[in-house]
Amino acid sequence: MWVYCALQGSRARVRLPQGLLTAWLRHGRATSSYSTSAEPSRVRALVYGKHGDPAKVVELKNLELATVRESDVHVRMLAAPINPSDINMIQGNYGFLPKLPAVGGNEGIGQVVAVGSSVTGLQPGDWVIPANAGLGTWRTEAIFSAEVLIQVPNDIPLQSAATLGVNPCTAYRMLMDFEQLQPGDSVIQNASNSGVGQAVIQIAAALGLRTINVVRDRPDIQKLMDKLKNLGAKHIITEEELRKPETKNLLKDMPPPRLALNCVGGKSSTELLRHLAPGGTMVTYGGMAKQPVTASVSMLIFKDLKLRGFWLSQWKKNHGPDEFKKLILTLCDLIHRGQLTAPACSEVPLEDYQQALGASMEPFVSSKQILIM
Repeated sequence: MWVYCALQGSRARVRLPQGLLTAWLRHGRATSSYSTSAEPSRVRALVYGKHGDPAKVVELKNLELATVRESDVHVRMLAAPINPSDINMIQGNYGFLPKLPAVGGNEGIGQVVAVGSSVTGLQPGDWVIPANAGLGTWRTEAIFSAEVLIQVPNDIPLQSAATLGVNPCTAYRMLMDFEQLQPGDSVIQNASNSGVGQAVIQIAAALGLRTINVVRDRPDIQKLMDKLKNLGAKHIITEEELRKPETKNLLKDMPPPRLALNCVGGKSSTELLRHLAPGGTMVTYGGMAKQPVTASVSMLIFKDLKLRGFWLSQWKKNHGPDEFKKLILTLCDLIHRGQLTAPACSEVPLEDYQQALGASMEPFVSSKQILIM
């Protein structure tokens, strides 16, 4: 697990221009060997001591870095995103909650600074991501066990590496695990401009699948549509258009979708079910509307539709670390081939975390907030 000691008040630092900071992080910082005689280092971290509104309970603290033991790795964090699951965890509304006080953040990219004497699979300079949720990535440095790290290539873009461990993994597993889809088949999803939604579009395109992408109407809807089409989206329609009977005519150039991916719930999920092919499956992985999924009796009886759920943390528990590492390498291969890019991101210095937290909870914001350490 990620290790830290006493919490203390935050302190100021010199701030580099953002472009220079990103370039410096991208090309790596100097690494050094661990020395048992070194004085304890102090790191900065975003900590919450109770559950509640992130803007009120998250604080920038100074932590004391623990000693590197034989099976430990000292990692300097480079970048870490703010995901909806991070917000839910801070609010206390998530399937897994770490012991308080806790450092926020469930994914990110770090660079190995030093390794313990028994660590053989990693060396200084390697890039690593956390293998599990709840480890606390919103910090400048950490000491943690080598077994909770996965090495990733350091030649992929920084933003892709920082956002690799959650959304693309969720997208890939949902496309692969619930229906035996073949090239030419179609998939329908809501929240299509989310991090998972953008990954679904790209991975589906790489697999030869066609996507029907539902989004909420907004003032800049055409700009959003153009962006999703550039990612490989076949059709993009609004929630309002999805409810109209004539929508089926718009989709007549492709077979009815056998797989629906629901991150919203409520009326939106009911509409996804209405467009599913008989015998199809709807997988729910989020509930942005905070409303239940409602399926009519006729949909279940006469269309034989299946309702399933997906949680990446549970998938990892069921399949083990080796399968997760294989998944990460598969996604890295897609990145190398130019078939998977990071979602639109806004890089924010760690000390401006309040700005980043606020932006991450605003409606109609398509840019993922990434904390730069």
